[in-house]
Amino acid sequence: LVLLFYVAVAFFVFVVLGLVMRLSGFSLIKLLRYLREELAVVFATTSSDSVLPQIMAKLRNMGVRDSTVGLVIPTGYSFNLDAFSIYITLAAVFIAQATNTPIGMADLLTILAIALVTSKGAHGVPGSAIVVLAATLHAIPAIPAIGLVLVLSVDWFMGIARAVGNLIGNCVATVAIAAWEGDIDRERAHAVLDGLVDNPESADVPSPAPLAQPVSPILPPHPVV
Repeated sequence: LVLLFYVAVAFFVFVVLGLVMRLSGFSLIKLLRYLREELAVVFATTSSDSVLPQIMAKLRNMGVRDSTVGLVIPTGYSFNLDAFSIYITLAAVFIAQATNTPIGMADLLTILAIALVTSKGAHGVPGSAIVVLAATLHAIPAIPAIGLVLVLSVDWFMGIARAVGNLIGNCVATVAIAAWEGDIDRERAHAVLDGLVDNPESADVPSPAPLAQPVSPILPPHPVV
């Protein structure tokens, strides 16, 4: 289950999101390299909330308009949980197979539809996926909810890929929407992603002139005692 989940998230990120970035005119690999520090923090904390301010600042520095960043990123944190939906669907199917529960195509589509709804707003608390998975299983009476114990021991390891996948999906969505709406400075974005600009916010700001040294008044020499 863990191996299949990591493969599924990697396929979604590098193939699906990579295609979206390519259609938007940018490189996914360069975007991941630009956000490597934030991705490392999310990898360690299994929560994307810890880097929300930094992600918004970096996307603005990349040339995305403030209005687009302020709308897409907070909305995506609650509604664009791609990796979370993949986890819920795979875990439900794994539990069904482990308990020898036959499920048909209608059940699979029902699980997917319910996962898309129950996963909303569940990203902030590490470990909340178990609660969401329980709610999903209760909607499918054929799958025994006691099967949750099978994924408890590996939920933390899967939470790493969940958080990282969700964060990458939100960043790609922001860049894609900004590109489609014309709310991104493409020249600046390419310069930042290529590493040609270290601090894009101050790249076009002229450095201030050096302050003039104050002239000390000429005082008469002290009398010699």
